[in-house]
Amino acid sequence: MDASSHRIAGTPPAADSAWQLIGAKPAKVFAMHIGYAARAAQKGRTPEAPGFFLKPPTSLSTGGEVELPAGTEIFGFEGEIAIIIGSHARRVDEADAWAHVAAVTASNDLGVFDLRWVDKGANLRSKGGDGMTPIGPALLPADRLDPAAIEVRTWLDGELVQADSTATLLFPLPQIVSDLSQLITLEPGDVILTGTPANASTFAPGQTVEVEVTATAIDGEQLSSGRLATTLRVGDHELPAYSAQPKPTPDQWADASGRPLSDFEQPATPVLDDELRAKLSTVALATLSSGLRKRGLNNVSIDGLRSTQPGKRIVGTARTLRYVPNREDLFKRHAGGYNAQKQLFDSLQPGEVVVIEARGDNRSGTLGDILALRARHLGAAGLVTDGGVRDLDVVTEIGVPTYHGGGHPAVLGRLHVPWSHDETIACGGATVQPGDIIVGDGDGVLVIPPAIALELVDEAIVQEREEEFIAAQVDAGHPVEGLFPMNAEWRAKYEATLEDASRA
Repeated sequence: MDASSHRIAGTPPAADSAWQLIGAKPAKVFAMHIGYAARAAQKGRTPEAPGFFLKPPTSLSTGGEVELPAGTEIFGFEGEIAIIIGSHARRVDEADAWAHVAAVTASNDLGVFDLRWVDKGANLRSKGGDGMTPIGPALLPADRLDPAAIEVRTWLDGELVQADSTATLLFPLPQIVSDLSQLITLEPGDVILTGTPANASTFAPGQTVEVEVTATAIDGEQLSSGRLATTLRVGDHELPAYSAQPKPTPDQWADASGRPLSDFEQPATPVLDDELRAKLSTVALATLSSGLRKRGLNNVSIDGLRSTQPGKRIVGTARTLRYVPNREDLFKRHAGGYNAQKQLFDSLQPGEVVVIEARGDNRSGTLGDILALRARHLGAAGLVTDGGVRDLDVVTEIGVPTYHGGGHPAVLGRLHVPWSHDETIACGGATVQPGDIIVGDGDGVLVIPPAIALELVDEAIVQEREEEFIAAQVDAGHPVEGLFPMNAEWRAKYEATLEDASRA
């Protein structure tokens, strides 16, 4: 049965198409937690027995676009083989279980991982929404298949990202059916997702995930479910205050993407304390830049900006604010009221630096005098934007050092929508993460990963002490040959001066 023509938009009627595909209205949808050996190895845990969770039948769809709640951002895909039950099964033996299966097909166990915190394990909100279980587009008849020789593949935007076979399952397909039937009567049309291979990960709105199940039939014919294609759209519907709100934590990003937790965690140390701040305040930006380059970090300067306070240095911890290009419908929903811009400025702590992504477009303001006053009152160390500044003369008088792309009288809404704060952004050609250390002076602005800040500045202090010695010698008339950089003879003289200074 081929139902490739059935496409959905993430609304409850989508399940009707899935029921037409299956040929029955399923009462239950089961999904396995871990099924494949490679997935268990990736997760670092191997289950002793099959483990399942339930998904509502209304989560079924036949692919297409799935709509998700406003404010969510961690979207996971898991290509899987789906089993369709064909006849009642109650306490069946493993040897007889496959006879109760009507068909298999491709499926995608979609997840909204920033809603997982409230019912982790049950996965109701994160994986049970309408349209969150695409299956199809065609069914492969089970009686023509060897259940131990079925393959599944997943593509993300055309690139193969998952591939495995039921030959590597921890629990064979007939055993899965038998196990569930011991306590729960399986009925015609019930769906069982049998686990995802390794390398399930995240995708974004606009990207396409495709899943295909293939097998060689017992009679030798090559069978395929066809590619089950799914895309996402973050809708306008916002969850009410009494509902669990999205929490895009590092743990959930790591779990959904399969990447290490350290990729999403901000380094806890070293903290920008008074001692480190004082050291960074005395070292030239050029010296710090050289040290960063030695460590392979060449793209850590925020370029093309000017300062409202020439000669005044900023040292602080980054708080990030992201603007997206203005689109009238989005501006209406995201820019009014207590938006991301106002939330960030109201939450500033002493010594923090606001860094704004405005895509280098300075044809409108990205902040003005009111926000600059708020930043000064809360003790912000500085403001950095690769867009324009409104009320530039007044912002300059307020005195918070502000690096900017130029003055402009237009309001924010001409070009920008305040979208989010405290996430990774791009500003002036540099990537900036919350917690990065921002240092600025007449040479510009540098972004310093906090984990290396202490060793970097200590090395820079040593380097500048050497350069002070070299400058003194040049000022006294010595040629730079052999002195800059110092050869062995000059190095010995320099170290002698250090010993003399230590005795004094």
